[in-house]
Amino acid sequence: MQDIMQFAGNHTLLSLAWVVLLVLVIVTTVKGMFSKVKTISRGEATRLINKEDAVVVDVRGRDDFRKGHISNAINVLAADIKKGSFGELEKHKTKPVIVVCANGVSAADPAAQLNAAGFEQVFILKDGVAGWSGENLPLVRGK
Repeated sequence: MQDIMQFAGNHTLLSLAWVVLLVLVIVTTVKGMFSKVKTISRGEATRLINKEDAVVVDVRGRDDFRKGHISNAINVLAADIKKGSFGELEKHKTKPVIVVCANGVSAADPAAQLNAAGFEQVFILKDGVAGWSGENLPLVRGK
């Protein structure tokens, strides 16, 4: 314990950075545990699509969507979701909704907004389309 205190005294900035990172990890973990929007694996997404008729919402731009998307995905831009314009997605409020982005990072905000708008089951696909194609799962091109 004395060594830790001596290290902290000699390396104040490094020790402070370590404490900040620890707090951020704890906050992120707790926030994820209590969030209504869950991140799911590709296997779980496939199960939801096949067994529970889940709707895949791709929030990437139109060009990226045309280059390759999950079969039967609906392309709704994140900006449209933020405005409250859900288009054809509105009729799927009771179905599981899987929000997909390029790499799993930018889907969090649109997913939270869908949840706040009354969609009952909202999920985020871990690693997005990049992870999906990385496991050689099928992508549809065009449209």
